[in-house]
Amino acid sequence: MTEVLFYHLQGMSLESVLPPLLEKSLERGWRVVVQSTSPERTEALDAHLWTYSDDSFLPHATWRAGDAQDQPIILSIEDGNPNRANVRFLIDNAALPGDCDSYERVVLVFNGDDADALTAARGAWADCKARGFEVTYWQADERGRWQRRQ
Repeated sequence: MTEVLFYHLQGMSLESVLPPLLEKSLERGWRVVVQSTSPERTEALDAHLWTYSDDSFLPHATWRAGDAQDQPIILSIEDGNPNRANVRFLIDNAALPGDCDSYERVVLVFNGDDADALTAARGAWADCKARGFEVTYWQADERGRWQRRQ
């Protein structure tokens, strides 16, 4: 059964949140697709993941890479699962893919300061519940640690 996690960003950037979540995914042995809605955002994230920390390394490529199937993390703007990922991150209001049930986990990261993102997340929550997925809601506490909320 697919588990769908909703990460509510408020007062924090995707660039600060995404790398640690990707690191944890790799530590668990998962392969990941990160889906955005624009090539520009994907290219910016590609550059960011190479430089976000002096003491860390996140092996990744974009969907355009010739060896995408071999990469543990793929940054994409398209549906599909080029690297046989078991986790899919959706950012920038990327829609739930039609093959949601083929993933162990789908992580929808949304900007709580954006009314359109909140509306899209609420719609995705209702859709996931209707499809029988296990859904959880996560929000950062005042120290930036993620807490599961009811």
